[in-house]
Amino acid sequence: MMVMTEGIRIRLRQAGPIPLDATLDCAPGEVLALVGPSGSGKTTILRAIAGLLQVAGGEIACNGECWFDAARRLFVPARQRRVGYVFQNYALFPHLSALHNVMEAMLELPPAEREAKARDWLARVRLTGLEERLPAALSGGQQQRVAVARALAREPKVLLLDEPFSAVDRATRQRLYRELAELRRELAMPVILVTHDLDEALMLADRLCVLHQGRSLQAGEPYAVMTRPDSVEVAQLVGLRNVFRAGVIGHDLEQGITRIEWRGHRLEARLQTAHAPGEQVNWVIPQGHVVLHRRDRPSRGERENPLRGPVVECLVLGEQVALTVAINGSQRPPLFLSVPTHVARRNDITTGVEIGVSLLAEGIHLMPRDETRTPPRPRGQGAAAGKLATL
Repeated sequence: MMVMTEGIRIRLRQAGPIPLDATLDCAPGEVLALVGPSGSGKTTILRAIAGLLQVAGGEIACNGECWFDAARRLFVPARQRRVGYVFQNYALFPHLSALHNVMEAMLELPPAEREAKARDWLARVRLTGLEERLPAALSGGQQQRVAVARALAREPKVLLLDEPFSAVDRATRQRLYRELAELRRELAMPVILVTHDLDEALMLADRLCVLHQGRSLQAGEPYAVMTRPDSVEVAQLVGLRNVFRAGVIGHDLEQGITRIEWRGHRLEARLQTAHAPGEQVNWVIPQGHVVLHRRDRPSRGERENPLRGPVVECLVLGEQVALTVAINGSQRPPLFLSVPTHVARRNDITTGVEIGVSLLAEGIHLMPRDETRTPPRPRGQGAAAGKLATL
């Protein structure tokens, strides 16, 4: 049995009907974001925490209190767990006013006390004056605020947010982000947020957990997970497109760099001694660490892992231009980068133009070789003994 005195810790295991092999923890006052594709088990985990679903194996403990332990056949019912849950569709009672929706979370209290607390919570989520409105008369953002107020009115030990911003427009979503950021400063409870939006997770979460097919693959500070994934699988799930193969040449401890060979180029990466010289690895670089060279005059920064190649695709996406560049042949996986539209125009970048880029050493991250999730090696490469095979 797991021992934990503060926060929540979850370990869930089952073969089906929804496979799970997930281990999570969230400290008081912390926001943990669960990300992953549809069907990765995010909502299933929330339902298990809330006591709305009993899985085959594992444990759930919150603030030292065990809510679920399959080995001991212990299962605390949902009504006894004091969990605040904001559903994706908010799940408000359509026949009740905003005030009475919040009051429903406090049925154990006398009516007068329930009303006073409900009004206080509605005020804290900026809904003063709208207490008597039915959900149908509220905007999507206002309905979300009622749902949050109702969840917090229970004085929960943990707050669960299941895609709480997906049903509102972009402008409303930005306002709600700010309001949640302000509100969470007052919350001394673990907050677990399910989202498909990585930018949302980066903005709101203290930690990020990547899920796939019910498995927790990696957890950590959001920016670190998104730029230094543990595997190719995680890299793909967090949207990193520049994933390649290389061979490790060696390490320079004095300079703090690791050298790799990729397509005949010797590249310098930040020091990563976990990978031995001669080892075949996968490597990744976020697009933000790929720097475009100016076509009119060079700069000192362009000496850092310089590469050249033709632009094979130039796609304007509003204020950004997505570029696809062929490095050492169009038959190999290309390099992706994004630049501001005005930069692309100033440098006359169009399809077919050859450009130069630098790969910043700090952004080059090495990962263990995963043969099952990387492209096959091109013919004629890697046949010689000791040759560093790359893609």
